[in-house]
Amino acid sequence: MKFVPLLLLLAVSLPGFSQTPTLKVRPQTIDSKIQIGYGLAIADVDGDGKPDILLADAKQIVWYRNPGWEKFVMAENLTPKDNVCIAALDLDGDGKCEVAVGAEWNPNDTVGSGAIFLLEAPADRTQRWKPVQLPHEPTTHRMHWMKDEGGKPFLAVLPLHGRGNKNNAGEGVVFLGYPWPWKTDSKPFPLFGKAASLHATHNFDPIDGHVALTGTAEGLRTVALGKTAVDRPNIVSTRPAGEARYGRTGGANFIATIEPMHGNTLAVYRGTTDADRTSTRLVLDETLNQGHALATGDLLGTGGHQIVVGSRGAGKPSDKFGLKLYAPSDATGTAWKLAAVIDDNQMACEDLKLADLNGDGRPDIIAAGRATKNVVIYWNETPKPAK
Repeated sequence: MKFVPLLLLLAVSLPGFSQTPTLKVRPQTIDSKIQIGYGLAIADVDGDGKPDILLADAKQIVWYRNPGWEKFVMAENLTPKDNVCIAALDLDGDGKCEVAVGAEWNPNDTVGSGAIFLLEAPADRTQRWKPVQLPHEPTTHRMHWMKDEGGKPFLAVLPLHGRGNKNNAGEGVVFLGYPWPWKTDSKPFPLFGKAASLHATHNFDPIDGHVALTGTAEGLRTVALGKTAVDRPNIVSTRPAGEARYGRTGGANFIATIEPMHGNTLAVYRGTTDADRTSTRLVLDETLNQGHALATGDLLGTGGHQIVVGSRGAGKPSDKFGLKLYAPSDATGTAWKLAAVIDDNQMACEDLKLADLNGDGRPDIIAAGRATKNVVIYWNETPKPAK
């Protein structure tokens, strides 16, 4: 599919500004030949002080070096089936990230699928990395580096299904933490166990490094991640959700969701993190075609967060997909509006991240496309608000 550069021309008015700057982005395709683009991570791989882009593609784990975006293969064919997720963060303070990946992706095999690897870096990080396999639950799906109650880092890994599940029914998902550094006698510890009876746990968002906001078939849940399993995480909503991200406006917090898993609805919940927010639900969009990517951040420079939502389509020639930006119309987040159509049918978005890649103080959008087979940086060139 041919990629057509887009500039965004829509604006919204927010508190504190007579006119919020018009979102302006400059798309740059850095790879047009990926297979699926399951998962993205942003971290400094080579220690030069610049954030790089990492990608878990179907058969390869790769990274693109900032600022020229040269592509380097870290690992390949880790398992017979696809890779599915990646996590990257500098854990030891040397300025270079540690990397973990999930593989052997088969959502229909709730007994024998899944794999988790730590990738050990060579002296020259542009060369192949050494995979070290960890124990796992079936249907490995999402992972993040997080911290326990004492501030010690660990890898949090969330399966899609509980062991032996059929049609999203059966045992609850077991959410596991993996100590770091990993040693030969290390063992994973449960973050919440199957007694929580949560199913189809599609994704989670780390809040302040140690609280996981999790989208499940039973609704949104939060759990403070320590070394003790939590049978019943806090209920945040009771509507099925796939993606979930935490954000803030000028005067309140919010949670953005895509409902249900791979769904058509973008919704927002207001309130406090540890309370049921179901009654505060606001629907922003019901036209997504397989909504599959979500992020919150201040792209417009207002001091609060907006929402970037991506849809990937179902792989049909007639599908519509792309990226949109939604912004609050007031400081409390009780009203929202479409602020920009970032991408119109050129990015079948499987995953997206926000990060300031060039150090100009404005978060850029990085997206990976499934049917479009592309990785695109949408450089944020929005004028900063007048004081």
